[in-house]
Amino acid sequence: MPTGFFGTIIVGAIIGWLASIITKANNQLGCLANMIVGVIGSALGAWLAAELFKYKVMEGFSWPGFFIGIGGAVLFIALLRLLGILRRD
Repeated sequence: MPTGFFGTIIVGAIIGWLASIITKANNQLGCLANMIVGVIGSALGAWLAAELFKYKVMEGFSWPGFFIGIGGAVLFIALLRLLGILRRD
């Protein structure tokens, strides 16, 4: 397996964890859920950045991409709350 896959999972876990702290969902999400939220949120953030701002997120690690990923993960958690999948305690 390529190291890019594992790097994506590790960075996704960090992004998901930070997003769960920002949205105060940290107690509701476990480690696996943080990874999933982080990876999906990063993809959502990259897609939105490309569509709305014509910004292309570089392959590999970059600080702008990291912060776009956090923003996407925060939006993803908000969407999960809006759909009633994740409760606000």
